[in-house]
This record gives sequence, C-alpha cells and structure tokens, in this order.
Amino acid sequence: MSDSPVISGSDEFGGKAGQLERLVLVSYHLCPYVQRAAIALSEKGVPFERKYIDLADKPEWFKKISPLGKVPLLQVEGTTLFESAVILEYLEDSQPNPLHPSDPLLRADHRAWIEFGSSILNTIAGFYNAPTESAFEQKCQELAEKFAWVETRLSDGPYFAGERFSLVDAVFGPIFRYFDVFDEIGDFGILGGKPKLTAWRGALGQRESVIEAVSPDYPRLLKGFLFRRESH
Repeated sequence: MSDSPVISGSDEFGGKAGQLERLVLVSYHLCPYVQRAAIALSEKGVPFERKYIDLADKPEWFKKISPLGKVPLLQVEGTTLFESAVILEYLEDSQPNPLHPSDPLLRADHRAWIEFGSSILNTIAGFYNAPTESAFEQKCQELAEKFAWVETRLSDGPYFAGERFSLVDAVFGPIFRYFDVFDEIGDFGILGGKPKLTAWRGALGQRESVIEAVSPDYPRLLKGFLFRRESH
C-alpha cells in the first residue's frame, strides 16, 4: 500500500483522476475476493485501511452493515459497498490509474474473464470440500478444463492483457495463490501442460501488489483451514 498516491489522468485504459479519500476495506485473512480489492487499491496507489474480522465470529457492527454477511466491504464517506465486483467497478469509476481497458468490447471481454475467475473459485471450494475420492477427482477434472480455457486466451504476457496489469490479473493472483499451498500438499495435475498459464502465474507471484494482498502467515492459515475441512 502506498501512502503517497499518484494522481494521473486518463490513458488508453480509460478512467478518471481526482481527489482521493481515505477508504476502509473490511477483510478476512483468507478471502480471495478481499484480495482482489486490496490488489486494485494498491495498483491504483490509493491509501486505505484494512479492518479484519473473523467470519466464524462476526462482530455485531459488521452484521449491521453487511447485507450478505460477507466480505469484502468498502467503506467510503459513510457509505458501505459490498460485493467485490461492485467495489472494483467503483474504484475504476472514481480513482486514478485505471485497470480496465478503455475499448468497450475489450472491457466487456475482461469482465467476462473476471466472472470466469469467480467460477474457478467456486470450483476450488468444491475441490477442497470434496467428501469422497470420486467427487475430488471430478473437481480436479473441472479445474483442469477451466484452466485449459484460460490457456487458450492468454497471449505473450507477462500479464493477461500483455504488458499492462489489469483487473483480470487482480482476480487471478489470489486464484494462483491457492495453488502455491496446494502444490505443497500434492501434485494434482491441474495446471500441468499449460506453459502460458505457468508463465502468467509466475509473473503474478512476483507482483508487489499481489504479494502484499495477504499477510505473511497466509500459507499457514490456509493449510490450517484446509485440514479442518476433513474432506477427502
């Protein structure tokens, strides 16, 4: 996070410059949707505060401001925004250093792949919650097929849109972070044979905003969470 945000005007990615207000991102340590917002804020150079909660023991103040009982929330001048897609679009509309393309068709394409990233996260949840070996193998296959689609979309990189970091990168950075921990548990063959995907994963893993979107103890926390599932 930067304490000295850079104010810039519109460029080929489109967007607005303006006065920056202090924002509060209500977070949970393991939530990939929170990470999206944190990455976008960092990439835009917007100062923000993170307020962590325990989703297993939600505080009363949180219950009163979160209609869905989920994170992330973004508190802006007395207004609370919920749902990560809405938060990302608000940041694009209101803050400098745009992460969406300016071309309407390309922007729609990026939004579609952001939704595809959300579908991957849903399948990942099914993967680590699979109660039986057959269910587990099915989720492995589903994930491999989804990432095969991503492989066909990628070009020369290093990022999704080439040299320019975009919101699609902000979405997939947290996805690949799961596999950093999964790889320590076993080789499930999900990402194998996908060289463009492997290169993209490596580039995102070295990006400062992606690294700093979680605390240093994230791997330990995620491993504990996974083993408490008592799934296959």
